[in-house]
Amino acid sequence: MNLNKVFLIGRLTADPQMRTTPGGTPVGTFSIATNRVWTNKAGERKEDVQFHNVVVWGRQAEVVNQFLKKGSIVMVEGRLQTRSWQDAQGQNRRTTEVICEKVQLGPRSFGAGPARSGESEAPIKDEVKEELPEINLDEGDIKPENIPF
Repeated sequence: MNLNKVFLIGRLTADPQMRTTPGGTPVGTFSIATNRVWTNKAGERKEDVQFHNVVVWGRQAEVVNQFLKKGSIVMVEGRLQTRSWQDAQGQNRRTTEVICEKVQLGPRSFGAGPARSGESEAPIKDEVKEELPEINLDEGDIKPENIPF
């Protein structure tokens, strides 16, 4: 059995680019940066950053183009695909891309992206906050014999 599956969570390195195929299908491309941090044997903090090119099709391409921008956090699920071509100078070129099957938008900073209908851009100042009940664990109400597991 074979498996070609990729999960990436990272930040966009630039705004997404969107085009349309001659048949009218939207296609978007963007790049994600992911990083890995570790401490080496000498106790020094090290960091490695990788850049991943992503291709997204159809309605998901439109959503990505509408809601994501440089610096946005995104999770991409997809597969790796390598393609080859010959450039204008006759050199053979290859690139490996993530073909996006599912995309999940990360948390937005306040005011980023367009507001949905009925959603205000400013926070509500007179927001009513419900009082949370206080639980005092020092009273000894919880006894080990009352715990069901």
